[in-house]
Amino acid sequence: MNCHAILFIIKPIYSIEELSALLKATRHSFNPPVTLSIPGFCKRPIEGQDHPHPLSISTWRNVMESTQKITPCLWFDDQAEEAAEFYTGIFRNSKILNISRYGEAGHEIHGKPAGTVMTVTFKLEGQAFTALNGGPSFKFNEAISFQVDCETQEEVDYYWEKLSEGGDEKAQQCGWLKDKYGVSWQIVPGVLLKMLNDPNSEKSQRTMEAMLRMKKIDIAELKRASGG
Repeated sequence: MNCHAILFIIKPIYSIEELSALLKATRHSFNPPVTLSIPGFCKRPIEGQDHPHPLSISTWRNVMESTQKITPCLWFDDQAEEAAEFYTGIFRNSKILNISRYGEAGHEIHGKPAGTVMTVTFKLEGQAFTALNGGPSFKFNEAISFQVDCETQEEVDYYWEKLSEGGDEKAQQCGWLKDKYGVSWQIVPGVLLKMLNDPNSEKSQRTMEAMLRMKKIDIAELKRASGG
C-alpha cells in the first residue's frame, strides 16, 4: 500500500490554533463557549503563554462525539466522491463530512493531478467511512461486506433495489449483493436470524434451505417455509 494515502491521518497533538482551524473547516459552531481547562490536551502553548490553552466544554464535546475508534476505509480507483454521494443518497441518516485533495507533494508516487479528490469522509446511519482514491491496484471482493439490518420487507426491498442498481447480478445470493463499485452488502431482516436460531431444529433447517434458494430475502416465504 502506498504510504502517501494514509499519512495524512497521523497528526501530533494539536495546538489550539490548529484545532480552531480544523473545527472551522468542518463548520462547527460553539455558542456560548464555556471554558474548561484540560491539562495536557494542548501540549503546545500559545505564543507568550507558558500553559496549555483552555478548551471550551462545547468544543471538547463535539470533538469527542466526532471520534470513532474504527473507521472502514474503502479503496477506489478514482470514484471516491461519486461513491460517497451514491451511498449518502440511499441511507436517510447520512452526510458527507469532508473532502481532501491531492497536492503536488508525492506526485511521483501517486500520480494524481493536484486538486483531484484524495479522500472523502462520510457517515451512514452514524457509522463513519473513508473513501480513498488510491488508483487501480486493489479491488473489492466478498471477503468484506457490510450488513444492513432491516425490520420489514419494505426496508429489505428498498435497500436491495438501491444498492444493487448497476451491480453484478451474478453476485446476488442469500441476501448478499454487489453494488456498482464492487462493494458487497448483506440486506438482512432481523427475523431471519431469529428463525435460523429457532430452538426447533426442524424449523431452523427449513428456514436455512429456503434462504439458500433466494437472492433477495423474502420474509413471508421464510415464514411459510419455517412453518412447514
